Amino acid sequence: MSVIVIEFITLDGIVYDPDGSAGSPRGGWMFRHGPETVAGDAFRLGSTLDDGVLLLGRATWQLLSGLWPKRDDPFSTRMNAVPKLVASSTLTAGDLAAWSNSRPLEGDPADAVERERRDVVVAGSLSLVDQLTAADLVDEYRLLTFPTVLGTGRRLFPAEGPHAEFTCLTAEPSGAAVYTRYGRASA
Repeated sequence: MSVIVIEFITLDGIVYDPDGSAGSPRGGWMFRHGPETVAGDAFRLGSTLDDGVLLLGRATWQLLSGLWPKRDDPFSTRMNAVPKLVASSTLTAGDLAAWSNSRPLEGDPADAVERERRDVVVAGSLSLVDQLTAADLVDEYRLLTFPTVLGTGRRLFPAEGPHAEFTCLTAEPSGAAVYTRYGRASA
């Protein structure tokens, strides 16, 4: 079992409001480079979605649940079929029926991840990423880095965050961005 974090990120490490849905003044930066960079399986998840589970926070689930159920291409079929655990204190199982295979996360996210036997993919959901990082549970980061410097905003790795070592597994152009995979470094 691996915990894989996927994020859209700027050159200066900002991950906040890549699509502009939060309405921030500098939001929407990932779409300024064209749609081809983020189309389809941009994070190369492939069969991980067939055998794994998607872990989402409330805001990310609400955003994605408004997009994916309306699509029917092969990658969307995988996204709609994957089991989804949603960390939320406000959404109920009834609310989650809006996107197939979604259910509330029971208990502490770090504890739930440690009990999980499938690969766990965390998309966006920065509060969850922070909790899993603090518990030293992230095995891999898959990032799409865009040629944008925002100068301000929420960073994936805050200055006060814990130290960790990762190894670059892959780095390749992906439209205007660079797709990178970083795996936990061996001790």
